[in-house]
Amino acid sequence: MEMLVASAIGILTAAGLFLVMRLRTFPVILGTALLTYAVNVFLFASGRLTIGAAPILRDGMENYADPLPQALVLTAIVISFGMTAVVVMIALGAYLSGDNDRVNDTLPDSVPSTGPGSASEEVRK
Repeated sequence: MEMLVASAIGILTAAGLFLVMRLRTFPVILGTALLTYAVNVFLFASGRLTIGAAPILRDGMENYADPLPQALVLTAIVISFGMTAVVVMIALGAYLSGDNDRVNDTLPDSVPSTGPGSASEEVRK
């Protein structure tokens, strides 16, 4: 069970980092969402992976699951959902105002910008 959860955390982290390095805004947003899911699974797994164990301590219980990571993950899910909605709306507004969804829209240093019709206008398109 631990190997499965560790593999899931690694795959989510790798996919999230891969998507964050893209140059479009939508894959970057998906990548940050995958990274938050990886952190949530890690926090959830830190509360012990016990199957059929009681989440609350009682007298005579030796095997229990810690409820604190579960509460932290629930709070993190709500916060990440709200932040993802805000980032999606900001990205949508930027796309609609500029007709471009590239993350880094700066020109290279080697391209001089001298006005309309210059090489910099060709690079931007």
